[in-house]
Amino acid sequence: MNIGITCYPTYGGSGVVATELGKSLAEKGHKVHFISYGIPMRLNHLRENIFYHEVEMSNYPLFEFPLYSLALASKIIEVCDYEKLDLMHVHYAIPHSVSAYLAKQILKENYNCKMKFVTTLHGTDITLVGLEPSFLPLVKFSIEKSDGVTAVSKFLKEKTIINYQINKEIEVIPNFVDIEVYKPKEDCVFKSHFAPNGEKILVHISNFRPVKRVPDVIKIFYEVKKKIPTKLILAGDGPDRTECERLVRELKIKNDVYFLGKQEAVVDILNASDLFIMPSQSESFGLSALEAMACGLPTITTSVGGLPELVVHNETGYIAEIGDINRMAKYAIDLLTNPTKYKKFSESARKRAVEFFNKEKIVKQYEEFYQRIINE
Repeated sequence: MNIGITCYPTYGGSGVVATELGKSLAEKGHKVHFISYGIPMRLNHLRENIFYHEVEMSNYPLFEFPLYSLALASKIIEVCDYEKLDLMHVHYAIPHSVSAYLAKQILKENYNCKMKFVTTLHGTDITLVGLEPSFLPLVKFSIEKSDGVTAVSKFLKEKTIINYQINKEIEVIPNFVDIEVYKPKEDCVFKSHFAPNGEKILVHISNFRPVKRVPDVIKIFYEVKKKIPTKLILAGDGPDRTECERLVRELKIKNDVYFLGKQEAVVDILNASDLFIMPSQSESFGLSALEAMACGLPTITTSVGGLPELVVHNETGYIAEIGDINRMAKYAIDLLTNPTKYKKFSESARKRAVEFFNKEKIVKQYEEFYQRIINE
């Protein structure tokens, strides 16, 4: 197949999944064309069958705001006509599916070209941005006009249908992980750097938005540290980082917390750690938790969104209510002080990632879905 992919090229989960999907499809012999305003973050090496088309933005004094939706639609038209794409796959409903629909209509009217497009819903495009009154009609329209729609969790599918009264079949295809890359590594050389005296290490990776509740991670760590020698790794960056740094200073734990900023060496960070903490107040799937599980890390999360579809309570990790810092700290202490239980949870986390969320299985689902949409 000859497939176009549009996504946000940043560190968010939707961009990561879209890029990894494109790379996997290319490895299987498909041609993949990324169409975006920047090269996707994980598209960092030259790869066979992968092409990048930049959406160029014009600066014109009359327009106060950049017209990205229109520029994207124009670039989709250009690439689809020139490359003869079989299908466009857009990740995130707003604005990508709107641009794809516009491109589809123009290609049909002016180029005698029939383009089909698939929209994948990732989370905040449905649960946050799309619920803005100014966007709601557009989101509903673009989803229902998509030739195919997928969601990354059952939770997100149900939320979409309820919030937008969608009269459209939505296929659940979860996020995935490359289990040959994300896997446990014995004696990680970085562990001794972060924990020179053999301390246990908690880790959190996110974009530091308020919805991730990163200060809760610090408070959980503070409680755990009272009981056992522990260090904390915080990877990522975003609007809450300054507040988190202030909190660390206030609690006088500055020497025990590592702020690493945005990092590509996620596998090394996870393998240097013992426990993954995700206390989010909203999470449609939880890709970073899956990556941690694939590396054999038990995870402690909240009972929101798609997380209960990923984490099995008292088997691969623990699930608590939003803001229940004491319970999450208690769970962490329980695992870190019980080697037999920890080993069992670690093995179960890895096993679940391998059995249900491995790359080969999920990419095959996407291939079959594409083929079905093309043949309809």
